[in-house]
Amino acid sequence: MQNLNIAFIQANLIWENPEANLAMFDDLIAGLVNKADLIVLPETFVTGFPVDPHKFAAKPDGKEITWMRKKARVTKAVVCGSILLDLGGVFHNTLIWMTPQGDYHCYHKRHVFRMGGEHKLIQPGTAHQDVSLNGWNIRPLICYDLRFPVWCRNTTTAGQHNYDLMIFVANWPEVRSYPWIQLLIARAIENQAYVLGVNRVGTDGLGNHYSGDSMLIDPKGNILAQAKPNQEQVVETSIGMDELLNFRKKFNVALDWDDFKMIILPPDYTTS
Repeated sequence: MQNLNIAFIQANLIWENPEANLAMFDDLIAGLVNKADLIVLPETFVTGFPVDPHKFAAKPDGKEITWMRKKARVTKAVVCGSILLDLGGVFHNTLIWMTPQGDYHCYHKRHVFRMGGEHKLIQPGTAHQDVSLNGWNIRPLICYDLRFPVWCRNTTTAGQHNYDLMIFVANWPEVRSYPWIQLLIARAIENQAYVLGVNRVGTDGLGNHYSGDSMLIDPKGNILAQAKPNQEQVVETSIGMDELLNFRKKFNVALDWDDFKMIILPPDYTTS
């Protein structure tokens, strides 16, 4: 099984300025040194978070998805990151998984951030959108999802883990950086999978500061690669499937995982 080459971008997002952010990511992606299989951008990478979806939500045929399609084609890599998406007047915080072939998958953020008022305008998702890339099974999630271990839970089918890499794209403020780091490590250990957290840096239009702390963690909880705190940085790294499978074989916690059934409750959704 081939290694998976990943480039993750810890960027200083420009508040409520999609055109400037897309131009910035043009430059950052153009500076990649190695061929990546997967390029990961932060949550709401064209606007920052939170912003009014009535003003900034993208349409499926809009400039944001068109830009992602072009980047994936040119780099011959999957490009993923979240945007606000307008689906017939219903707004989602949606991770777009764009392939080099131009087709894409959507994951709608399940746990919208109530303390920031996201729940008032953004409809939560109801399902995972697991994807595959070069033989790797991957679960992309968004920011606040990190705090909910049941939603993140790995399971097995016919003895095989259902995902090998879990990704969190985020706008996670520095004031809560300690939980960010600890929860990323915990999610990797408890699910016997690689975990990648990609956060932003800088200060948003509401005065929230972000230290980034973007990192890649192995299933033992070791940090394999990380961006420097408070600095815009592109990190290029690689993960190996052999190491993951060998660890799972030697220490197969999954044999003793509890069976459970997850019930998706109707969203507590209001426009006021």
